[in-house]
Amino acid sequence: MRHEVQVEVLEELLAQIREGRNADAGAVRACPASTWTCPDRLALERRELFDGQPQLVGLSGDLPSPGSFLTTDDLGPPVLVVRGDDGGVRAFVNACRHRGAIVEAARRGTKPLFSCPFHAWSYDARGALRAVPMAEQFGPLETGRLGLVPLPAAEHCGMIFVHPQADGVIDAPALLEGLEDDFTAFGFAEHRFALEDRLELELNWKLVTDTFGETYHFKRLHKDTLAQTFEGDVLSYRTWRRNHRMVLGKQAIREMAARPRAEWRVTEGGFPVYFLFPNVVINVSEGAIAVVRSLPHPTDPGRCTAQISYYASHRAPEDMESFRQGFGNVVVHEDLAAAAGMQRALASGRIDPVLFGRNEPPLHHYHQTFRRALGLPPLEAVG
Repeated sequence: MRHEVQVEVLEELLAQIREGRNADAGAVRACPASTWTCPDRLALERRELFDGQPQLVGLSGDLPSPGSFLTTDDLGPPVLVVRGDDGGVRAFVNACRHRGAIVEAARRGTKPLFSCPFHAWSYDARGALRAVPMAEQFGPLETGRLGLVPLPAAEHCGMIFVHPQADGVIDAPALLEGLEDDFTAFGFAEHRFALEDRLELELNWKLVTDTFGETYHFKRLHKDTLAQTFEGDVLSYRTWRRNHRMVLGKQAIREMAARPRAEWRVTEGGFPVYFLFPNVVINVSEGAIAVVRSLPHPTDPGRCTAQISYYASHRAPEDMESFRQGFGNVVVHEDLAAAAGMQRALASGRIDPVLFGRNEPPLHHYHQTFRRALGLPPLEAVG
């Protein structure tokens, strides 16, 4: 985030604190419980928002050097993402062209060649088939046509995207609409992978993103944790077509306000949180980033997976572990615990609809954006 934008955001937060107001969505809106409980809605989301769209698989720091790789099963097909000796990022279906065995089982690492454990067919970082044991016994092969099946991949502003469809198209600047300047200024491309957690949750995937959708709950749900260092009920909020930026206020903003504006830093007085459509929430701290990806279950709207990856620019490993513990404990034991209770209540059929308040504008944006992408009518104002 450029410094002049940081000052603008911090001034907005200070004004809200002085005036006792919050970001305003302009209306209260009702959202049907089926949003989180309907199997048909889940199937539509998987088809339109996930199977047919590029997905964020990591940051540039996940692939720090030639030969470094990352694997994931979260996109449908098993995927291998590799940085080549030319510095480029490529993605492939992580399956051998012989019999379809998984080529690389490790989550991440660095290798010059990827060898299938079944019969040791081996591939390089460009996906080319380089070795076939006992080739003379196997029979004739057109090795040039038997490389790993490529998938579209793109690296932009420190973010790595892969499309799960071989004929898919990735327009990375469009995916990062509104966020490119901030991500570049924060140096996302220079952050390196540090830690990760994977959570299997009994709640709809959208409840993970919803938990990052307002500051109304800070002084209540987080009264003994975040409310000790954060301002509740204030929020700097900016939307683009599908993405958004919200900046939470820290109590340190009050002391910072007495200093010259040239010394103001948004990560000192605030906590930037970005939503990257459809399922990514990026939390920016001083020298560290926490990337939360919410992944829908294939068939059950009441289950999902949350992948939380932590990246550091200059923090020591022990500092990153502390950041992980602090962030993870609040999110898991407070936010997601509350969300699991919501899922049970919504699934009971006794609570319908739920309400999004005027002071919860990110929730309005999340769900209006989802509905527009799915061809559903917008949520209407009530009252």
